[in-house]
Amino acid sequence: MIQPGKQQVFAINNEQGFVETTLQVFQYQATNCDVYKEFINGLKVDPAGVKLIEQIPFLPVEFFKSHNVVTSTKPDDVVFTSSGTTGMITSSHHVTDVSWYEESFRKAFSLFYGDIKDYIVLALLPSYLEREGSSLIYMAQDLITQSGNTNSGFFLYNHEELYNVLQTQKQADKPTLLIGVTFALLDFIDNYKIDFPELIVMETGGMKGRRKEMIREELHNALCSGFGVSAIHSEYGMTELLSQAYSKGEGIFNCPLWMKIITRDTNDPFTLVSAGKTGGVNIIDLANINSCSFIATQDLGKVYEDGSFEVLGRFDNSDIRGCNLLVS
Repeated sequence: MIQPGKQQVFAINNEQGFVETTLQVFQYQATNCDVYKEFINGLKVDPAGVKLIEQIPFLPVEFFKSHNVVTSTKPDDVVFTSSGTTGMITSSHHVTDVSWYEESFRKAFSLFYGDIKDYIVLALLPSYLEREGSSLIYMAQDLITQSGNTNSGFFLYNHEELYNVLQTQKQADKPTLLIGVTFALLDFIDNYKIDFPELIVMETGGMKGRRKEMIREELHNALCSGFGVSAIHSEYGMTELLSQAYSKGEGIFNCPLWMKIITRDTNDPFTLVSAGKTGGVNIIDLANINSCSFIATQDLGKVYEDGSFEVLGRFDNSDIRGCNLLVS
């Protein structure tokens, strides 16, 4: 099976095209990704018999903590790593062609928000800036560069400087996007308040023990009040993926056309649940062509009839069933 190219994946514009490409990607990865191939073999699944998306096995995300999940023998362009507390085993995503990631997040941003050159991009991502290997920093840096605006940039803990930039942008007529890790956005509004209704505040999640966990409504209400906006946008992505979903409010996310969320039964990982029911989040990310496009996450969520979804929390037990099939 020949690897589907960018022209095919990023040109998907209907369900039939998505299904056809997904099945091609599955056959390609089932043959060329050794870790995924062994996982499938362990399940006694014959790839040749997989004719429907519902029959595709999803690789538990924990594999990225112990294995190099790749389809290519090419050297890595970049290795993305997950954040974690001291002593925690983190995930590593070996990306052999980073241009897939660049095209994925650039096209997705354009789909949901329009031309990046129309924006000033401000990134409040202290914990990510302080370590190596963050895919979020890679994306934010590229968006800042692509915006072509000298006022775009990163902020660490220099909240006063960020406040002054926001005040300046409030007077300007150029759209402003503030991408922030959750705890840093809360730290900012503890000391600074601004009434900037046109501002797009996009939280990326992440307390990492820095603050107490909050339910989404409480968090978004606090941020709306602090920034003077009517809704909080969100980005849903992870180290192990090369695509992101976006929410423009109320915690309801939508995927780009080459990405889909499917939910599985929390007690039987190989049984899918219908729309509107809570289940474990499985992700199809066709941009992840050189790794594995079929990932079973530790998140709990709910998918709606129109394909939108929300994330409701995490599994209480971090060891998802099926991980006993980890290859040695």
